[in-house]
Amino acid sequence: MSDSLLSVRDVRVSFEIGGLLSQALGRPTEIDGVAGVSFDIAKGETFALVGESGSGKTTLARAINGLLRCAEGEIIFDGKKLNGLSTRAMKPVRRQMAMMFQDPVGSLSPRLTVGQLIAEPFRIHEMTDRDLGAETKRLLALVGLSADFADRYPHQLSGGQARRVGVARAIALDPALIVADEPTAGLDVSVQGEILNLLNDLRDRLGLSLLIITHNLHVVRQVADRMAVMYLGRFVELGGSEAIFTAPRHPYTKALLSANPEPDPDRIIDRIALPAEVPSLLARPPGCEFHTRCPWAEARCRTEVPLPAPDDPHRTACHFPLSPGARPPRREETTDA
Repeated sequence: MSDSLLSVRDVRVSFEIGGLLSQALGRPTEIDGVAGVSFDIAKGETFALVGESGSGKTTLARAINGLLRCAEGEIIFDGKKLNGLSTRAMKPVRRQMAMMFQDPVGSLSPRLTVGQLIAEPFRIHEMTDRDLGAETKRLLALVGLSADFADRYPHQLSGGQARRVGVARAIALDPALIVADEPTAGLDVSVQGEILNLLNDLRDRLGLSLLIITHNLHVVRQVADRMAVMYLGRFVELGGSEAIFTAPRHPYTKALLSANPEPDPDRIIDRIALPAEVPSLLARPPGCEFHTRCPWAEARCRTEVPLPAPDDPHRTACHFPLSPGARPPRREETTDA
């Protein structure tokens, strides 16, 4: 993508486990939290990562931000390769790539006032020539909070107010990209909408790009231009958000969408119930890693790894992509003689 702000190519993030005991027992000494993913984010675009807890979404985000080391692959941000950069070399990059963490209150130091928290990025990056009081008021106004919030402490904030303070900290240094990890987690539905509208407004006003990590599919459809669905550290489907919501091609995506809460009580939805047991990263299934839970799985799925077409704007890692309206086949029930 020629106008890409962020390019991720075949990134793998691994974690060491077990040490000598694992070697002695012949078990893996490392697991892949992210197992070779690729995508781009264009300037001004909102991209979403979705999937169940433990699918690798946050691990990938932390690798992009340099908080975790990539075992393989390449991350390029605004034309600069980030792999292997030292903490010192990453510092100017982080001015342009802000991170919003999951817990809106827990991510704020309880010892600092809101004003001190918002001014903190300027101090960390030695930009103390600015009028920090004026900057704090400006940023509070941008996120819809009055100037008197500067004197409050995090424990005096509601979840929505704390999240707005987190947004103010994220946009303080005029970044090009904000990585928002579960930006609506723990918030009431009405407040979730307010935060999403705020992020959309700031994206348009400030020319930001957004990478949103979430398991809340309502969030994705409201804000994301494109999305990727993760399973066991891999992308199983990637494409335009509306296209995926309208006609999901991967069985895992279809199952996730079928489980999404529906506000219309009269609407009939075909729920797809998946086995709750997610395979262990220590023992990834052969072939398609989703075949152990897939209602549509065939013999080929158990032995052959599906590879998405790299040039397809709607990429799907499935041997038998679903057609619109596809329903799980009925399996013959067997009984013991």
